Amino acid sequence: MRNQHIVFLTGAGISVESGLSTFRGKDGMWNNKQWQYYASIGGLHEDPAEFLNFYNMRRKKLAEVQPNAAHRLIAGLEGDNQITVITQNVDNLHERAGSTHVIHLHGELAKVCSSRNRVDPRYVRDYPLDTPIRLGDDAGDGSQLRPYVVLFGEYVPSFDVARDIISRADVFVVIGTSLVVYPACGLIEYAHSEVPKFVIDPQRMPQCDSLGYEHIQATATAGMATLIERFNSL
Repeated sequence: MRNQHIVFLTGAGISVESGLSTFRGKDGMWNNKQWQYYASIGGLHEDPAEFLNFYNMRRKKLAEVQPNAAHRLIAGLEGDNQITVITQNVDNLHERAGSTHVIHLHGELAKVCSSRNRVDPRYVRDYPLDTPIRLGDDAGDGSQLRPYVVLFGEYVPSFDVARDIISRADVFVVIGTSLVVYPACGLIEYAHSEVPKFVIDPQRMPQCDSLGYEHIQATATAGMATLIERFNSL
């Protein structure tokens, strides 16, 4: 396959093989209700110290892991095709694997922003993963410095961009997402009915079955290897 616009929608499942946890699986992070609270607007405003401790823990963990083969296989497709990765993940493993066009639906742990206005580009910047964000750190506008992530209770600013890209894809691939997080779960409905559509996940994905997706029932790395074989036959 050459000269196609292949769009990937990825979730936490693609980073499991790098050592990061999923969010809603059997051992997912959001099974811990306290952690779920610290990932919310309430956690930021009502207990900012523990909110920062939670995110500093996640940032430190991200600094310790590396992209896996699934990330690298996606990046390797850029030589012959236009590749866009739309990810629900806040890690930077796609970029570190070599992908050059990545849209983060839920923000990025490797960046910080203002607590007053998280989308104001004047206050969004890269921030070393191994440097803790401390209570009292000024974002530059007098507000608390915070991770550049979408918290529970906040809107997803890049949703419309992601929807439009998916609607124009020549090939659409979904990898490692539970498809239960709103509004990202609705993105699978925007791929054109006549384009090849694939979902890679070890579990059954009835949401995709009804929309004509070919299900590759495998882990992210094994599924990507199978997908590339399918691409070579198209």
